[in-house]
Amino acid sequence: MIALYDTLARSLKELSVKDNPINIYCCGPTVYRDAHVGNLRTFLLADLIVRALKIEGRQVRFIQNITDVGHMSEDFQAEDKLLKQAQLEKRDPFEIARNYEAKFHQDLAKLNILPADSYPRASETIDLMLQTILKLIASGHAYVTELGTVYFDARSFPSYGAISGNKLDALKPGHRFEYSDEGDKRFHADWALWKNAGNRTEMVWDSPWGRGFPGWHIECTAMSLELLDERIDLHIGGIDLRFPHHENERAQSNSMVGHEAVKMWVHGEHLLFEGRKMSKSAGNVLLVKDLEERGLDPLALRLSLLENRYRSQMDLTWAGLEAANLTLKRWRTNMASWGDELNQLQDLEVSKAFARDLDTPRALLRLRAVEKDSSLRSEVKRSIFLYADSLLGLELGRAIEIRPLTSDQAELLQIRKQARESKNWKESDRLRDLLANTGITVSDGPDGQSWSWS
Repeated sequence: MIALYDTLARSLKELSVKDNPINIYCCGPTVYRDAHVGNLRTFLLADLIVRALKIEGRQVRFIQNITDVGHMSEDFQAEDKLLKQAQLEKRDPFEIARNYEAKFHQDLAKLNILPADSYPRASETIDLMLQTILKLIASGHAYVTELGTVYFDARSFPSYGAISGNKLDALKPGHRFEYSDEGDKRFHADWALWKNAGNRTEMVWDSPWGRGFPGWHIECTAMSLELLDERIDLHIGGIDLRFPHHENERAQSNSMVGHEAVKMWVHGEHLLFEGRKMSKSAGNVLLVKDLEERGLDPLALRLSLLENRYRSQMDLTWAGLEAANLTLKRWRTNMASWGDELNQLQDLEVSKAFARDLDTPRALLRLRAVEKDSSLRSEVKRSIFLYADSLLGLELGRAIEIRPLTSDQAELLQIRKQARESKNWKESDRLRDLLANTGITVSDGPDGQSWSWS
């Protein structure tokens, strides 16, 4: 049985769900820009969990929302991201949203991330959000102001802060997690469920309180409770969503159903690139298309991310991506040379690694050990790799062209290997260049010398 780290419980917990299917909700993208590799790390986390459950024979119902309403203030500003992008591109905001939504799905496919069962759009579930807000008002958890804005009453939910540790009495007025123009709420930590449109004319809807648009957090509560029958076994998101988004979502959802609506909260850690947080201002936002422009297989990104635990902050580098790309080439070459066996052979070490909080680095170490184990027959190696790949999703069995080495190339590789073993680095570099001229790329790593066709 799979054990994952539950952020609410602050401990590892077994995902002991007897009911089928297992209901999973993952916060999806805000479609005003391309999803960068940090966003994709979270979506990979969901994919790994779904794969691990399915290989156990469990049924899964997986929902991931599409935020296409321009209210999201993920940078903690009052700025409307979608409307701003629409102005920059001089296009309709919903045209912008559909364009980036399509790119999101393309990126998922390139990373071999299994599609969710449903991708509900915020713009198409406004009525559901309004129904949810009406119920929260009726139960005393929300209130309407004279300006036509509806707020959640944070003080009506005593256990607020259980996920993040941010207690209401410690939140000071002016904390930057909502819009800066909110001056008519009763308590500074209350948040908007519905905002009065004011001067805004685009992306607004009718409501019982006048024209307006939904707050950020209410969409996930409305969608998850409705589409997963008020039973969310697992809620997944990036660590940056822990507060305020998931904290506020928990307060809303629990107030709706009268108990813990989510059984487990699982969060993926931050991803750095070349030692720095990715940001537009720093100019280091990495996209899948950037890898392709550099001639790298997008699955090299997937492999690089798997080299680290999902709960560990990771520093992604070009050097690491290029090394992962070479490893993929080597493994696919090996798989082709190991025969054409299609049966999977369950490997207990790989299974246990996944069961222990998705320990993907340990699973990859096991594959490297299998690769070098001279006591294993080629067909056994291939079957183990096929089993591991059903969890890792690296397409290791992808068909490739096998070109035999010439006798001269094989001799050069052997001589270079001996040069490295004797620490003759100058000769080693010379031979690497000679091999490159014949179409062979040589790389050196902890597993020794490896090569692939250029």
